[in-house]
Amino acid sequence: MGRVQGKVAFITGAARGQGRSHAVRLAQEGADIIAVDVCRDIDTVPYDGATEADLEQTVKEVEALDRRIVARQADVRDLASLQSAVDEGLAQFEHIDIVCANAGIGSFAPALELTEETWQDVVDINLTGVWKTVKATAPSMVERGQGGSIILTSSIAGLIAFPHLAHYTAAKHGVTGLMRALAVELAPHHIRVNSVHPTTVDTPMVANEAIWGLFLGGVQGATREQAAEGMKALNAMPVPWVESVDISNAVLYLASDESRYVTGSTTVIDAGAMQPFKLPHPA
Repeated sequence: MGRVQGKVAFITGAARGQGRSHAVRLAQEGADIIAVDVCRDIDTVPYDGATEADLEQTVKEVEALDRRIVARQADVRDLASLQSAVDEGLAQFEHIDIVCANAGIGSFAPALELTEETWQDVVDINLTGVWKTVKATAPSMVERGQGGSIILTSSIAGLIAFPHLAHYTAAKHGVTGLMRALAVELAPHHIRVNSVHPTTVDTPMVANEAIWGLFLGGVQGATREQAAEGMKALNAMPVPWVESVDISNAVLYLASDESRYVTGSTTVIDAGAMQPFKLPHPA
């Protein structure tokens, strides 16, 4: 216990999924939390967005661990709203040590069939929103002069290509490049910047009928059970997806002093999905 004791973590997309998991996992190890989420649907996304009730549940789970939390609605596309959340967090906790730029969305279509709005929403949230999160949080870390850790959520789609996900793949590759540039720029301030690259994770972004159908080759009305069987082909290990806590454990390592000299790295949690040659799983 106590691997991030006394630290404060700013987390976007914190109402559910990986964001909530990161908040809880870091709180378990002693961190206080500043949690933000847009808490509404995005029109171009084929699944429901997080809600205010979801964000309230994150608050309850962090407080149940006897840690403090400031939770605010904020859209990562809106720098002013992010800055307001940062200012409220700093007023409460006085410093930020860890940033998890986690907020993201997913949608799909062939590249030439993507609407302009669909492309723009993914790039604005998944890439520009990550930059805005860092822009809002990092200056206070630099000014404080005590270093820190910034963790950007990319994807295996930030390292390899996926069809029907050109906008998502482009944005996540952008996050990887942004991470590398920030790692160089912030290293003199002892601020480390790394990215995490999950395979499919069992969160609402993946656990919905539209995405199940995509990974099953366009099956209409796909069930979770069908998807679980079919999506095993994505990973070298015989699992269809990983759990949010698997990513949170990597985030915890990168947030802690255990990784004090790790920066500019791509941490992959992929169940072997990026291995180019995979044997068929035994029956």
